[in-house]
Amino acid sequence: MQFGLSQEQEMIVSTVRSFVENEIYPHETAVERSGQVPPEFGEAIKAKTLELGFYACNFPEEVGGAGLSHMDFCLVERELGRGSMALTHFFGRPQNILMACEGAQRERYLLPAVRGEKMDALAMTEPDAGSDVRGMKCTAVCDGGDWVISGSKHFISGAEHADFFIVFVATGVDETPKGPKKRITCFLVDRGTPGFEVRDGYRSVSHRGYKNYVLDFDQCRLPDAQVLGEVDGGFAVMNEWLYATRLTVAAMAVGRARRCFDFALNYAAERKQFGQAIGKFQGIGFQIADMVTEIDAADWLTLAGAWRLDQGLPANREIASAKLFATEMLARVTDTTLQIFGGMGLMDDFPIERFWRDARVERIWDGTSEIQRHIISRDLLRPLGA
Repeated sequence: MQFGLSQEQEMIVSTVRSFVENEIYPHETAVERSGQVPPEFGEAIKAKTLELGFYACNFPEEVGGAGLSHMDFCLVERELGRGSMALTHFFGRPQNILMACEGAQRERYLLPAVRGEKMDALAMTEPDAGSDVRGMKCTAVCDGGDWVISGSKHFISGAEHADFFIVFVATGVDETPKGPKKRITCFLVDRGTPGFEVRDGYRSVSHRGYKNYVLDFDQCRLPDAQVLGEVDGGFAVMNEWLYATRLTVAAMAVGRARRCFDFALNYAAERKQFGQAIGKFQGIGFQIADMVTEIDAADWLTLAGAWRLDQGLPANREIASAKLFATEMLARVTDTTLQIFGGMGLMDDFPIERFWRDARVERIWDGTSEIQRHIISRDLLRPLGA
């Protein structure tokens, strides 16, 4: 692994950071206070991203993407992490799972998503099936060559802008020595399909403007052509294309932590109590030292996971470690920054209280901290027969 970025990578970082500072930061307060992203904001961000050539930069060149490596893409996500997720959503990173599209699916879903003509949303979580994916109750039954889906999904991000949805549902049950085991299939579902409704979800304190929705399926009929991958092969598709999304969460957590840290550092240098800058007091100075050390550690842990993916090396444990450490680090950094700001940290004159609220969800979505610990320990213990 090379320590240090190439000239091209430095340009990626500089370009995306400048974009976030100039195109995202100015709109954050309005979105935060209204809880809405005006359509013109989103369209302008998307248009400028397309102009820069960064839209769908996580896709290979042969389908129209920028063909960035995992390392390069982590650098992009790290810089986007500095900005409001409700706004950076329009920077456009379609789900990599669309690379599983075949035949007519490529022209109908994959290529329009890469070109920014259509937007997608991923639907997996249910009220009784969060970490336990196989516990999902949303089912699809084969009927005369079609599939009939019934059930619900919730916590679906980006659904209000999605033209189609990548939905995982149960399509059967296998009896195993450990009990029933559901088979999972992935479907592509267009907005407006009869029997399919998208409705408002819950009001979240994290990432205002980046809303979650509920998807309801009531005898929703889909042709077999809407299956993404193989029937009952949902886990194979998921494991090939989705597990690395934890790395992007880690990268975004690092970017957000660095932005928050900059506020803490400057405030500690400027704020005076008892005749001197508060950063000179050991209680504050040591907190500053601890924060930057943890941020650097999370950064390298994340980039190391991306490097392993680029080398074709096993990276499941390393990615889980990065997601676990980076998101928990973000919680500590935002909380410490708020403490350094004191009462002003809770006022919306500064974005500190937003960073603090937004940080909480990172330890939950894309695999809770507990799930990451399970992945890490299982990876270490299985070779020993435990």
